[in-house]
Amino acid sequence: MMTVFTQSLMAFTLLCIALASYAGDAKFVLESDPNIGQMQLFKTSDLCQVAKNTTRYIADSQNSSDIDSEALHPGKLISPAITFIRVKKTLDFICQTYTEDVRAKQQSRLQNTTFLKQNFDFYRWYPDTETANAISQKSSNAAKNRLLNNIPADKLFITKYYTKLLTASPVKTAEYSQALYALPFDEAGLSLGQAELKKTSLTRFKYSRQEVIAGVLEQQKLAKPLVWITQDGLHDVLLQGTGVLEVDGTTRYFNVHRNNGIPYDYSIGKAEQARYWYFAEVPSVMGYGKTLASKIAVKPHVTFAGNIKEFGLGKLIMVNYPLNGQSTSQIGILADTGGAFDNNRFQLDFLVDSYYGWNDYHLANKHLPDYANTWVMLIKE
Repeated sequence: MMTVFTQSLMAFTLLCIALASYAGDAKFVLESDPNIGQMQLFKTSDLCQVAKNTTRYIADSQNSSDIDSEALHPGKLISPAITFIRVKKTLDFICQTYTEDVRAKQQSRLQNTTFLKQNFDFYRWYPDTETANAISQKSSNAAKNRLLNNIPADKLFITKYYTKLLTASPVKTAEYSQALYALPFDEAGLSLGQAELKKTSLTRFKYSRQEVIAGVLEQQKLAKPLVWITQDGLHDVLLQGTGVLEVDGTTRYFNVHRNNGIPYDYSIGKAEQARYWYFAEVPSVMGYGKTLASKIAVKPHVTFAGNIKEFGLGKLIMVNYPLNGQSTSQIGILADTGGAFDNNRFQLDFLVDSYYGWNDYHLANKHLPDYANTWVMLIKE
């Protein structure tokens, strides 16, 4: 019979082997007893709502003649045990549990570690550190360089994103000198597929961010300005993907619609990016969607953005980190993406909230770490 010491030694040895084996490219490994610690409180109702919205997107796409094959898959690098059917069952289980708990007038079991371990399999995510290190070598940003170089072999790089709170103007002024533009006039009414067939002649693909800022769209009247903001605000909204704008006392939401086809360059800063997005007004904060009309409405503190093309839409994800000396975990749904996640297997972006700027964002989120243990959670079969 093995002693406790022998068992601990074997467990430590297996962990070392795993870390050696999975350093480099991303890997997912089933873990029988993850260290969850205590759950960070979140709105279970919001988690259920994002699960419902994601499930609705999946159903609508699967019933469409233009199925979203880039997002509706179990994950190209994940274990064969993770099927897309299990992903959907996991999303359904979230709302089933939430509804049962509300009816029973009891605390949410989705915040109970024992319940989670009884009902879910946990696939530990090991990051692709080789790509992260390669990107860091191209970057002139010292902070980004340090963060990418220091990703541990057993943790993901966890960034935080937020919707930008801004004041705006319905007309151009000296302060509000940059517009969020709707799709150019020559693309109005074209589907994404139709636009791709005509991309060599369309306005959207002709101009970089810097050219738009310099005024080419305004001077040639090529697109409709939806609202006017500051130049710094424009860079922020282009980076975050959503702007929550106060215009004449009314809060309005604007979401990225289609871009100019220039890839996001992870190695440079936001103001240097040539990628430019055209916008549309939307009813709330929106996440992933193949088209503007189909985008998933998301909620803060229960939504992750990541590489949906490779890892698949709708994954339930848990991150774990130390907080005030205690092991702490949060869960959310992979329901958003962005250009920064192309060829990115080492990072997730956690949607935190809406803020006017860095100071209030930092004050609210300074406790969140740069790196965290990360698992994909699937309902047990």
